[in-house]
Amino acid sequence: MKHFREEYKVKRLGIFGSVARNESTGESDLDLLVEFEEGEATFDHYMDLKFYIEDNLEIKVDLVTKAALRKEYRDQVLEETIYVG
Repeated sequence: MKHFREEYKVKRLGIFGSVARNESTGESDLDLLVEFEEGEATFDHYMDLKFYIEDNLEIKVDLVTKAALRKEYRDQVLEETIYVG
């Protein structure tokens, strides 16, 4: 997590979706909820973080912010998110 904080200005990172529910398959992507430090939610930080995780874990990543969560899924996502840092 230290690398994410220093390099990408990540405040918190959480897993949700099938991986968090222990229902993932070989076809599943990794759903991550990210919160950046104040004023650091830039396109570059977002995309660089997404590509870094995809390259290192060799899995497709669906990276979202709280602001980008669709209203109809927001409560469920926030409830099931497991924060890793």
